[in-house]
Amino acid sequence: MLRYFTRDQVALAAALVLPPAVCAVLLPFRSWMSNTNAALVLVVVVVAVAVLGHRLAGALAALSAAVWFDFFLTRPYEQFAITKSADLATAVLLLVVGVAVSQLAARTRELKVIAITDDDYLAQIHHTARLVESAAGRPDAVVDHVRRQLVGLLGLTSCRFEYGTLIGHPPRLLEDGSLSWGRRRWDADRDGLPDEEIELRVNRGGRFHGRFLLRAAPGAAPPLAARLVAVTLANQVGAAFESVIPMRA
Repeated sequence: MLRYFTRDQVALAAALVLPPAVCAVLLPFRSWMSNTNAALVLVVVVVAVAVLGHRLAGALAALSAAVWFDFFLTRPYEQFAITKSADLATAVLLLVVGVAVSQLAARTRELKVIAITDDDYLAQIHHTARLVESAAGRPDAVVDHVRRQLVGLLGLTSCRFEYGTLIGHPPRLLEDGSLSWGRRRWDADRDGLPDEEIELRVNRGGRFHGRFLLRAAPGAAPPLAARLVAVTLANQVGAAFESVIPMRA
């Protein structure tokens, strides 16, 4: 059944379930285990959830750990009340340290994903550049290759190429990775890609050669880095067209 849930959904569920479950496991030992040691065990749980999921999951796990620590492991037991100042301090520290450590763990995961993604982006650019060199005089091969790349890179349902036409005024992916729609800018980072065909122009040497028309999948929100790679790939298509212009003259 887990295959039907995303990793982040599993992490959110774990943030709610694991802290009370671990506290329940610690119940037989609460008479002789110090609350400090119990809090350290719960911090480990918080970190595990943060590594599995995202920042929200880590923060939720920290809050859940503090609440159930109070309920199960501090006197009076099975009540949301703390009578000892030391236990109160431990609960507050558990919450603060849990949130801080979970954010660090989530940030580490994000950096790892970024590093892997950047390597993939560079590989795509390098592959296309080599194709431009090897497919001299055959820009159509480069167009087809980049079209397939754009589908996976930007989360598209379809991508087509129009040669030398500028009909209509669709949303446009610009050189800096931003989107314009008419006279206004579209916030792709906040709102994702619009539910319209998006224009990605292919220019080179002051000449317009055509444009990719991109249809985004529902909810597609590629990061700025992916959009910049898309622009770079389009520029390489332009280089492929430029290589055959002297042959057409």
